[in-house]
Amino acid sequence: MQEKSITIKDKTLFYRTIGEGPCVLVLVHGFGEDGRIWNGLIKSLKNYRLIVPDLPGSGRSEMIDDMSMDGMADVLQKLVVHETATVFYREGEPGSVVMIGHSMGGYITLAFAEKYPAMLRGFGLFHSTAFADSAEKIETRRKGIRFIEENGAFAFLKTTIPNLYSPETKEKNPTLVEEQIIAGHGLKSEALIAYYEGMIARPDRTHVLKESRVPVLFIMGKYDNAVPLADGLKQCHLPATSFIHILEHSGHMGMQEEGDLAKSALSGFLSHIYQ
Repeated sequence: MQEKSITIKDKTLFYRTIGEGPCVLVLVHGFGEDGRIWNGLIKSLKNYRLIVPDLPGSGRSEMIDDMSMDGMADVLQKLVVHETATVFYREGEPGSVVMIGHSMGGYITLAFAEKYPAMLRGFGLFHSTAFADSAEKIETRRKGIRFIEENGAFAFLKTTIPNLYSPETKEKNPTLVEEQIIAGHGLKSEALIAYYEGMIARPDRTHVLKESRVPVLFIMGKYDNAVPLADGLKQCHLPATSFIHILEHSGHMGMQEEGDLAKSALSGFLSHIYQ
C-alpha cells in the first residue's frame, strides 16, 4: 500500500493506492469514517488497482470550499484523472473505473456518475440510496447538527455509531463498534456539519440509475437503520443491469459485519465487469 497526497484547489487530499493494472477500483467511505474503513476488503482485491481516499474533512484530508456531494465528486474526478493518466476515455463508452460508495460515499458516487459517466465502467451503492432525504430524515440531520454544535463531534459519534450495527453484531462483536468510535476521534465538528448540510441539499438522483449504461451494484443490510432495506429495494430495479446482495446479519456496516460476504459480492461484480 502506498500513502499519497495531492493538492487540489490549494487543499490537500490524502489517499492510498494498492495494486497495479488497468482495472481501477475507487472505494469511497461514508460519514464519520475515513479510508481505513475499507481495510478488511482491500486485502482480497489484489488483482485491481485500488484508489482509497480520505474524503475532504476526514482522516488526513483538508476540507474544501465546496463540501457538497457534487463538490466532493469533482475532487474525486481530479484524483482519478491524476492516478489514471494512462487511461484513455472514449466519449460515449464506459471507462476503466469502478467506483463503490458507502453511505454518504454512495451519494458522492451518484454525483460522480451523473457528471462524469464516461469515466465509469460500473458503480455501486453500499448501504446507500439515490433518493433525496425525506422531510423526516432532514429533521433528523438538523437535530444531529444541533447536537454536534452543542456537544462536539466525538460525543455525537459515540452516540450514533452503535446504531449503525445490527443487534447481533453489537452482542457478538462489540469490538467492531468500539474500534469505529475510536477511529472517529479526530473528526472535526465543522466537517460533520458540512457533510450533513451537503446530504440535506443533495437532489434525488434516481434518474442516474435509470439512465445508467453500466452495471450497478447494490449491497444492503437487513438491519440497516440508516438506509432501511425496504427503501433500498425500491431502487434496485431502476438500472438496466443490477447486482443485488442483501447481508442478512448486517446493519449499515456490512464491510465490517459480514466482511467475507461483502468481499464475495464485490468480487463477483468486478469479475463480471472485467471479464
